[in-house]
Amino acid sequence: MAPVSIKRILISESVDPCCKKILQENGIQVTERQNMTKDELMAEIKDYEGLVVRSATKVTADVINAAGNLKIIGRAGTGVDNVDVDAATKNGIIVMNTPSGNTISAAELTCALLVSLSRHLPQAVMSMKAGNWDRKKFMGAELHGKVLGIIGLGRIGKEVATRMQSFGVKTIGYDPITPPEVSASWGVEQMSLEQLWPQCDYITVHTPLMPSTTGLLNDSTFAQLWRGGARCVCGGAAHGPRSLVNHPSVISCPHLGASTREAQARCGRDIALQIVDMLKGKALVGAVNAQVLASTFSPESQQWIKLAETLGTVLKSFTTSKQPNSQVQITTQGESLKSSVGFLGSAVAVGLLKDGSKNGPNLINALTLAREAGIMVVGNHGDAGQGLAERACVVEVSVNGSRYKATGTVQGEVPVLLELNGSVFRQPVPLSGNLLLFRATATPRLLPDVTGVLAAAGVGMESFSGSTAQNAEQWGCVGLSAPLGDLSALTPLVKEAVQLSV
Repeated sequence: MAPVSIKRILISESVDPCCKKILQENGIQVTERQNMTKDELMAEIKDYEGLVVRSATKVTADVINAAGNLKIIGRAGTGVDNVDVDAATKNGIIVMNTPSGNTISAAELTCALLVSLSRHLPQAVMSMKAGNWDRKKFMGAELHGKVLGIIGLGRIGKEVATRMQSFGVKTIGYDPITPPEVSASWGVEQMSLEQLWPQCDYITVHTPLMPSTTGLLNDSTFAQLWRGGARCVCGGAAHGPRSLVNHPSVISCPHLGASTREAQARCGRDIALQIVDMLKGKALVGAVNAQVLASTFSPESQQWIKLAETLGTVLKSFTTSKQPNSQVQITTQGESLKSSVGFLGSAVAVGLLKDGSKNGPNLINALTLAREAGIMVVGNHGDAGQGLAERACVVEVSVNGSRYKATGTVQGEVPVLLELNGSVFRQPVPLSGNLLLFRATATPRLLPDVTGVLAAAGVGMESFSGSTAQNAEQWGCVGLSAPLGDLSALTPLVKEAVQLSV
C-alpha cells in the first residue's frame, strides 16, 4: 500500500527528459514550467500533488503553505538547501533527493581539483592564454606519497579515496557515522580531527552544510596543519569574497559537482523511479524527512499501522473532554515488532490528532504536531508472550491525572482490540465499521437494555463483545449498523460511552 496518491507532478526546472517520460509511463500527468517567479510558483503549485526541482527553485515555507495538495517534493540531486524541509515536514510532505545520482561526477571533479592544485593547471592555462611561457612559475608537486585527509566518508568520500589511491596517495579520514572497519575496507584509516590535521598534505571536505559543519576549517584548524602547507578542496562551500576568488593560489569554479550529462540523466531517472516505486508500495529511497516510512511498505506493516492509528482514535474518543493529553506510551510485544516502535508511535499520534481535515496528520508530521500540542510520545519494546497475545501493541494515554490503556493485535489481517483499561474482552473486537464502546456496572440486564436503546433509535446491533468484570464493572463493544446519533439515552445505563467509525 502506497502512503500517498499522486496524479499530477510539476517539474519547475530543466530536468533530463527521461524523468518526465518515466513518470508519464506510470500514469502520472506531468507539467514542465521553468523560470517561474515565487508568486507564479505559489499560484501554480496548488494544482499538483508533486513537485520536482533541481537547485534553482526555492521551495520556501510560503510556497509549501500555498500548496494545498502537495504530497512530495523531489530534488533531482543531492543537496536540499533550496527546500524548507522543516516546513515540508510540518505539512506532512515527503522531501526526497537522489543520494547517489551525483556521486561519480562529484568525486571525479574533486580528483580533478586535487590534481589542479598540485600542478597549478588553471593558472598555467590562463598564463598561456595571456601569451606567456612560465614553466618555472608553475612548479608543482607530485601526488604520489602524499597524505589526503577526507572529512566525510559517505558515498563521495569513498569514491574520492579509491580514485586517489591509484595515484599512490595515502588516505586518512574522519566521519562520526561511518564505522572505522567499513572505511578501512576501502583503504581509509579513520582518526580524530585533532590527529588528522597535522598529517595532511591535502584535505577534502564532503559533509552536508549544517551548524555542526559550518566553519569546520577555520583559524584554529589551519594552525594545526602541517607546517609545509596543506591544500584544501571544499565541496559545497558558499560563495566567498571576490578577493579570495581572485587570489592566485585559489582555484575556484561554479558549482559543477553534478554538471555532467551522465549525472543529470542519472538524477532525472533516479527521482522519477524513486517516486514511482513509492507510489507502487515497493520501497522508499532518498527520503530526507520521512525515514519513518521506509519500513511501512509491506502489507503486514500496513495492518499494524492501521491497528496503532485506531488504538489512538479509540483513546482520543475517551480523552477529548479531558484535554490536553500530556504523554502517550506505546509498547510493542513480539520479536517481529521490535523495529516497528518508531512508525507505530507515529501511527498512534495520527489517531490521537486527526480531526477529519483534508491535510491532517500523517506518519511524516504526526510526531512534530504532537510535540507542538504538548504531547510526548514515548515508545519501547517488551518481551513476547507477556501480554494477551504473542504480538501486541499497547497504548497508554495520560491526561490530567487520568490514564487510559488499550491493547490490540492483528488477527487474520484484521486489527482487533483485546483489552481496555485492564478489562479483557472475552472475544477480540474487530476494529472496523461503526463501534460503540461503553463502561457500565456488570448486570444481567445491561445488554438487553442497551439493545432496547439501539432499537428505539432504529440502529441494528451487528456484534457484541463484553469484557470480564473488574470491580463490578465491565466494558462492552457493540458493532452498529449505523452511527447512533444521540448517546444521551444511554446515560442512565452506562458510566461512559463513545462511538467511532473506523
